[in-house]
Amino acid sequence: MTGTGTIVQVSISRGGVPKVAVPEGEVGPLGIAGDGHADRINHGGPERALCLFAMEVIEALQAEGHPIAAGSAGENITTRGIDWERVLPGTRLRLGQDVEIEVTRYTTPCKTNQRWFAGGDFMRMSQTLHPGCSRVYARVLSGGTVRPGDAVGLVARERPVAAN
Repeated sequence: MTGTGTIVQVSISRGGVPKVAVPEGEVGPLGIAGDGHADRINHGGPERALCLFAMEVIEALQAEGHPIAAGSAGENITTRGIDWERVLPGTRLRLGQDVEIEVTRYTTPCKTNQRWFAGGDFMRMSQTLHPGCSRVYARVLSGGTVRPGDAVGLVARERPVAAN
């Protein structure tokens, strides 16, 4: 895996999980147009506008026997090829040509996801208990349209110029 990858799936729902695949999504300050949240206290808003998850993590969970799939855990953007361990709070990503986001935090595992985990162990997505297996929330820095197949890349932050 690297600092560049692709969008595998763009997903929305009227609220709750699973989120279903759509051919494209228009990303704005509050996330993807048409995406809703059943629990507005713990989900959504500008600091949690998008939820992202890595397909590699989903596949590893499937290999452990969990019936999880892209979109089922509530993520809006499922990626492939990004080094997920580098996707930390403060990391900036470019999605497609126009969308830039900043990861704000790891998500808190939610009991509504227990059906996607053998024995209901939804804490399998806990960053604290299983580092590298969590979804992340992000704020939108610049909006636009995203589609499956679009590039995803880590955005290098400019370093301050040292004073002479």
